Amino acid sequence: MKRQLDAEQNAILAEINNRGVRGCSGHSTLAALIFEDFRVTDKEAGRRADRVLALHPGVVVGGEVVPPLAPLTAEGAIGGGQIDAIIRTLARIPSTVPEEDVRGGEKILVDLARHAGPRQIARAGRRLLDKLDPDGKEPRSEDPKDVRPELRFVKHRDGTLGLKATLDLETYARLKSDLDPMAKPHKAIDGVRDSRSQDERYGDAFTDYVRLKTTSRNLPGQAGEATHILITMSYEDLINDLGEAHLDLVGPISATDARILACDARVRPGVLGTTGEPLDIGRSKRTVSLAQKYALTIRDGGCAFPGCDMPVPRCTAHHIVFWRHHGETKIDNLVLLCTKHHRLIHHSDWKVAIAQDGLPEFTPPAYLDPTGQPRRNTMHLRT
Repeated sequence: MKRQLDAEQNAILAEINNRGVRGCSGHSTLAALIFEDFRVTDKEAGRRADRVLALHPGVVVGGEVVPPLAPLTAEGAIGGGQIDAIIRTLARIPSTVPEEDVRGGEKILVDLARHAGPRQIARAGRRLLDKLDPDGKEPRSEDPKDVRPELRFVKHRDGTLGLKATLDLETYARLKSDLDPMAKPHKAIDGVRDSRSQDERYGDAFTDYVRLKTTSRNLPGQAGEATHILITMSYEDLINDLGEAHLDLVGPISATDARILACDARVRPGVLGTTGEPLDIGRSKRTVSLAQKYALTIRDGGCAFPGCDMPVPRCTAHHIVFWRHHGETKIDNLVLLCTKHHRLIHHSDWKVAIAQDGLPEFTPPAYLDPTGQPRRNTMHLRT
């Protein structure tokens, strides 16, 4: 009975993950949602998330359905440890092995799991791998050919932006050596490990790397100024949250996205009148001072959103009362947020406020919590 209930719960979690409910609730990964809402250990949350993602189809950007790694395993009433052993085996099978052979091997392991434990399944999995991939991994070429470095900026049809690059050995080594220390998992807080995947860690590291490099005084500027981003939009659109802004080097973006970018002091907002004349090209009071950033570091310790473990270098200062509503740049109107939760606050009904004790707290939308009970982040608390 318990195994059947676990299987049904995994199917529900897969549906929640695919329909975007996880993102609306403020969780960056499925493991983070399970950890926060199910009150289990971070290890158990990670294992549960891995099972859900491996046993059920996924959906990526653009609506493309990704087939599950272990569809037959999802149909069997077997325990979590047995499922994990099967998933580990299937993940090691090369993509060159025909699909029918993979499914045949999976069925063997699922049938075995009905009367065998994880260790026996692991041993059978090793024998299966020897049969399906007798040659093992191909040795790497010791003499990779010289390549001409290339870099392309890509705009996808779904509106997302990206890079495609081919690097020479030296550039690859230099970039990787710079990003590796920045992409290490965050130190566990109260026993909670970093929930990000390796790709997500490198993505965050590259984002911070670009920010650090573009603020360096040693890099070339434009027209005698430091590197900057210019956003222009009409005053009426800014006030009414309508229309579009224009982001230099990118193109049209929404008014909401413009305000998200404008929370960063490295972005200069340009508000235009009805005939396009500049009304306001930035305001110095929007800039968070170094002393204020230190104060926010001490108070928030990182992203203040409940359950988020992003450290201070990955965060920006968000104005609780928006700039367009005459919000001031002072500590009791600022909160540190990572990129994901910064966007969530601007795009959803989540609310943030400073409580009477001076700490930030967040109120979820009514459809997530009808009680409206404020939540706090306890992951950055100092002992």
